[in-house]
Amino acid sequence: MPGTAGRAGANANSMHMATETDNVKPVPRHIAIVMDGNGRWAERRHRPRTFGHQAGVRAARRIVESSARRGVEALTLFAFSSENWRRPRTEVDRLMELFAGSLKREVRSLNENGVRLRFIGDLSRFREELRSDMRRAERETESNERMQLCVAMNYGGRWDIVNAVLDCIESGIEPAELDEQAFGDHLCLADLPDPDLFIRTGGERRISNFLLWQLAYTELYFTDTLWPDFDDDALSAAIEDFAGRQRRFGRTGAQVSGASRA
Repeated sequence: MPGTAGRAGANANSMHMATETDNVKPVPRHIAIVMDGNGRWAERRHRPRTFGHQAGVRAARRIVESSARRGVEALTLFAFSSENWRRPRTEVDRLMELFAGSLKREVRSLNENGVRLRFIGDLSRFREELRSDMRRAERETESNERMQLCVAMNYGGRWDIVNAVLDCIESGIEPAELDEQAFGDHLCLADLPDPDLFIRTGGERRISNFLLWQLAYTELYFTDTLWPDFDDDALSAAIEDFAGRQRRFGRTGAQVSGASRA
């Protein structure tokens, strides 16, 4: 899904934070999350992995609501990676069923709360009925401005970069005209500021092919909390950690505190 607008917030000096209310510490404009640990959460309870995925859907709803309430401008969730197709067929099928059901249930709530829903990734592999539901949900919420919820489906960071290269070629961009700004305009989420904060639950310490280009200067936060247990308090802890960091952008030495406006 190539972008159609310039990349916002690419310059550190232009970065600012959203706030929930006055006298409350600023929160990141854009948060990206790898929601890991559903299967292990279920196994610890001697339940099937699909039980954990159901709990994960509820956790996602909580974090969407909490993020919007805090004033986050964009939330990107890694829902299904291009590598997830390697899982057992029964698990993949159940994931698709859960996603389709959740999509139909949540659109009304997203609209009522001013949240715009978008999907990124190679959606061609999904069945047409599901793709149609995705497109319909995007159309129904496209005028909402409170927060953008971006759901990565069959997404991979390497795919995103290769797709942008192909789009640059098809667009006829000359080599002399191609720089980071021009290239970035053809990536997924090109019209959004790059994530300020990346969160991964479940104890793993890697980004797993998620938003490889966009995470270049993102603050990384890892927690052992399994995704179904990730709640408002856990999100608060991540934002509190972010707020205390000094952000540095490249060789210029430009710095932005996570807890201050630039």
